[in-house]
Amino acid sequence: MRKSNVTKIKMTFDNSEVTAELSNNPTSQDFISMLPLTLDFKDYSGTEKIANPPRKLSTKSAPAGCTPQKGDITLYAPWGNLAIFYNDFCYASGLVPMGHICTGLKELSKLNNTEVKIEVIE
Repeated sequence: MRKSNVTKIKMTFDNSEVTAELSNNPTSQDFISMLPLTLDFKDYSGTEKIANPPRKLSTKSAPAGCTPQKGDITLYAPWGNLAIFYNDFCYASGLVPMGHICTGLKELSKLNNTEVKIEVIE
């Protein structure tokens, strides 16, 4: 369901559900156009969960980088992967903000090499 400038999504895996809001920007909208989608998420650097979408996402009008906070959903443009942060991290060039986890971050932080179904909440 769209409210103002966000799109609500849910991610399901291993009997867990995570909800999130994606921003109204070209990168997020390009990702939303692919949903529903199942991606394999793995841990990266004890800080984030990463997955590769089926194609590169738009980075039109994207900032040069950002400083992610716990719960942020981003695109790492140089590699083309989604990165969901479960710990705060320093500024990273090429990191595009896409949205934020609303519920279930603790469950998300535990997954590794796990298929996650992502879909828009109608």
